[in-house]
Amino acid sequence: MRYYIIAGEASGDLHAANLMHELKNLDKDAEFRVWGGDLMQQQGGQIVKHYKELAFMGFVEVLMNIRRIKSNFELCQTDLLDFKPDILILVDYPGFNLRMAKFAKENNIRTYYYISPKIWAWKKSRAWKIKKYIDKMFVIFPFEKKFYKQYNYEVEYVGNPLIDELKKKKEHLPDKETFLKRNKLSDKPIIALLAGSRKQELKYILPEMLKVMEHFHEYQFVLAGAPGFDVEVYRPYIEKYPVKLIFNQTYDLLKHAKAAIVTSGTATLETALFNVPQVVVYKMNRLTYEVGKYFIKPKFFSLVNIVMDRTIVQELLQKDLPQKITDELSKILYDEQYCYQMLESYKELQNIIGDSGASRRTAEIIYSDLNS
Repeated sequence: MRYYIIAGEASGDLHAANLMHELKNLDKDAEFRVWGGDLMQQQGGQIVKHYKELAFMGFVEVLMNIRRIKSNFELCQTDLLDFKPDILILVDYPGFNLRMAKFAKENNIRTYYYISPKIWAWKKSRAWKIKKYIDKMFVIFPFEKKFYKQYNYEVEYVGNPLIDELKKKKEHLPDKETFLKRNKLSDKPIIALLAGSRKQELKYILPEMLKVMEHFHEYQFVLAGAPGFDVEVYRPYIEKYPVKLIFNQTYDLLKHAKAAIVTSGTATLETALFNVPQVVVYKMNRLTYEVGKYFIKPKFFSLVNIVMDRTIVQELLQKDLPQKITDELSKILYDEQYCYQMLESYKELQNIIGDSGASRRTAEIIYSDLNS
């Protein structure tokens, strides 16, 4: 079978790569043409565009890059038709992928969506587009089935692929002594910085995180480098701070961290699944924020709170972030009862998310459908 897969960011690359692995186990003749990253390429995907060239977030950033976005979309249309896939698989990344879903539908290409866009948090009207253009939707949170049922649209709940990834990686994570030695770290307790995987996030959020360091001299701060970036991307931000930058060790870091400051996104859920107390932050271009707050009013913006439908971790947005982060981090580090309550809520979260096997279940359904 011929599979065309589009993932527009690091987390999508990870989950799409795991799906490709499971599809290959079922389909020995699988051919993959992909928009994604290094992990998808390692699974045999022929890359058309790397996700590093696709990540534009916010009104202002999209407007500034409108020609590139249009060019990427036209390239994808042409390439999709030339490849003649048996199926198009879209992974999250709704701004681009929902447009491609419409195009695919108009050209009689079967289209499946793996990992629903978070339309239940904002832009709920997109559910009508999904119902119209997506032949099958695979969701990774139990409450998403109920959400889509409001639109008379049946979806497949397959479990959360993060559970698969964590289960696989945890078996090979180093002990603390090995981790500290490998990265030339001291024996001070670690505060992990997960600043996001997009350049806009580094620009607006990382400087705010780093300003907090002066208040916690008894801790060492370790920054997780994002996939696809190198040290030169980070150098302008970190050169004046005693922060340690490490790459390809995010889960190693979370295993040994005392606490974490996390940019809103998949990383908030990963941090919770490692039982690391966290404070969640987000900041964007000021104009994007001012315009967006009138149109997008989600109850929560971190996955941890969205899944639990209540405040488990504090969400800090846009203004006065260094002081707010300092205050919240102090409560996490020095108020034992406060920290205990967060960790107890994490246990509930893990029960809700469920067991492993999401990638395998999704691959089995796709392959069965293609052969029916």
